[in-house]
Amino acid sequence: MSGMRGNFAGFAARRRGEIGDVLLAAAVLAFTIPTTLMGRSFSLLANVPDWLELLAGVATAGAMLLRRRTAWPMIVGAVVCAVLTGQTVPLALAAYSMTAEDRVRRWQWVAVALTGVYVVADYVNPFTDQFLYLITVRALTLVYLPALVGTWVREYRSMNAELRSGVRLREQHAASQERRWIAGELHDTVTHAVTAMVLNAGVIQDTEDHEEIGKLATGIEDKGVQALTELRGLLTVLRREEVYQSSHGVEAIPRLVEEAKDIGLRVSLHLDFPQGALSPQLEHECYRVVQEGLNNVRKHAPGSDVRIVCEADGDVMRVSVVNTPHGRRETVRECPVLESGYGLAGLWERITLAGGRLESGPTPEGGYALTARIPFQPSRAGKS
Repeated sequence: MSGMRGNFAGFAARRRGEIGDVLLAAAVLAFTIPTTLMGRSFSLLANVPDWLELLAGVATAGAMLLRRRTAWPMIVGAVVCAVLTGQTVPLALAAYSMTAEDRVRRWQWVAVALTGVYVVADYVNPFTDQFLYLITVRALTLVYLPALVGTWVREYRSMNAELRSGVRLREQHAASQERRWIAGELHDTVTHAVTAMVLNAGVIQDTEDHEEIGKLATGIEDKGVQALTELRGLLTVLRREEVYQSSHGVEAIPRLVEEAKDIGLRVSLHLDFPQGALSPQLEHECYRVVQEGLNNVRKHAPGSDVRIVCEADGDVMRVSVVNTPHGRRETVRECPVLESGYGLAGLWERITLAGGRLESGPTPEGGYALTARIPFQPSRAGKS
């Protein structure tokens, strides 16, 4: 039984509009056919045969099935039915449907005309009172008011459709942002770890010092474990605005510098920021800027000197990675990792979303500079 109810509910949800049309057609038949068969109809015209009244009722009911495509057959049918049978219910249904489905441009005039037809039909009805003002009130209530209600229903449907469309667009935008964020995190994590591992492996091939080989192999293992830890933490975060637990902050930047020195880069670091004043998200962005800058130096200028600055300037955190022109390359093994093209683009998106600005380009001395400026609120962050 529950399965049958579920199937019926699903069918009713899918065919709600068609079911409504059938119910309106059935209502027209219920108000016109029985009165004609029982001889209780009161036509505005004299000596109208029963078959013509029945035909008018059936035609009007059939026109209700077309109300979503066009309103005029329904409107004409309702007027004809009121004239031939004296039944005014189709007028109310037609007035509501024409505005609810938005099928008549100047619906006010049509509603006034239908209201007038109702007044005439009700006035000649021998079973109702003959007070014109009461008939007018009934006409406005039963014909013009349903037309107004139809406009409200139409506006509600339109607003609901816009809200649903907006929700879908926001969901798609959120999903797109999430995919970009995950792609950026994957790129930064994997690129840095793999670059360091490849460089260490290359150094192992060029040295015969067993102690140095053991140190480099340990570094490869540590970077692999670190990358796996970050990936595992990233995969557990699907829709979360805060950074994942294993993400790195500003305190991890010196470790990046030491790793770069281990493979032969000449790197200097200047850190100057208020302790505890930066949010975890902002610290993570600073870490990613330094990481991407060092990766670019390894790939494009492995023999250059690198200057890293991470300092707070008022309410702006400035992080820069600047390298000199190419120096001697014999001390550093070039990285054979292929270009991905996603590093700077992903970093730009990351900094922009944080409300900051990312600049990159050659320096006047012939080197290259990567600089990020990210605003923050030191007073509020310090209190927390």
